[in-house]
Amino acid sequence: AASRRAKMAAVVERVVAAAPAGYTALAVKFGERQRSPHYLLVKEHQVREGAGTTHPPRRTLFVLNVPPYCSPDSLSRLFARCGQVQSVDICEKPALGEKKEKLTSKFFNCKTVTGFQVAYVVFRKPAGVQAAKALSQEGPLLISTESHPVKTGISKWIASYAASVVDREELKAEVDAYMQDYDKKIVEEEAKAAKEEGVPDEEGWVKVTRKGRKPGLPRTEAANLRVLEREKQKRARKELLNFYAWQHRETKREHIAQLRKKFEEDKQRIALMRAQRKFRPY
Repeated sequence: AASRRAKMAAVVERVVAAAPAGYTALAVKFGERQRSPHYLLVKEHQVREGAGTTHPPRRTLFVLNVPPYCSPDSLSRLFARCGQVQSVDICEKPALGEKKEKLTSKFFNCKTVTGFQVAYVVFRKPAGVQAAKALSQEGPLLISTESHPVKTGISKWIASYAASVVDREELKAEVDAYMQDYDKKIVEEEAKAAKEEGVPDEEGWVKVTRKGRKPGLPRTEAANLRVLEREKQKRARKELLNFYAWQHRETKREHIAQLRKKFEEDKQRIALMRAQRKFRPY
């Protein structure tokens, strides 16, 4: 047992030494039976002065190497011993600007996490960041407990499959709620447009829309079918006339030959009429 602890201490020292500059390595375990710990790299989150961000400086801990099966609640419970945690934001990669609005849909635009991520842990007080960095002096921290287990392996796959089965009633309720919000938005936009119709703006311009004296008539399905049929017939005639390039050239050549033949016949007829004319003074 002593030799095993010595080996583990040597491994921890190597990992801490190999950590990037400015980062601190925290050893964590996702189960009591896990022998080899996982290492989270943490440091104080720093941003440029004046840059708007949802992760305030001096109170935000930047965490690297976060496994995909580690949830925000797990990180919040892990760092709760360092101080009151205000929020935990897990991202696929470091955020460069403002925090994007999270999607509330359960069925749409849901991206499956496949790799390691980064996290921003915001404390209520700046002392929480320093206390979190000091956790490297302790032994491996246990993330998964009996009261708050973190599902991994087969249990996580089973839970992921169960969550992938769509409940029709929930899906219908979400779609109906979205369509109600959409219809409400359209009605508000139409009311606003009707209110501003004919009213000049600051520069004196009046916006002209299709809802004027002669509004555009919406096409019905029958009208669309008639237009498509005419286009189809026109395309077919053009394809038959110009199926081959040499056919197109032969057609032009024959047309020119017919014009020349008619011109010669007209010349002969005019010459014959002139020859048949006689001088008749009386």
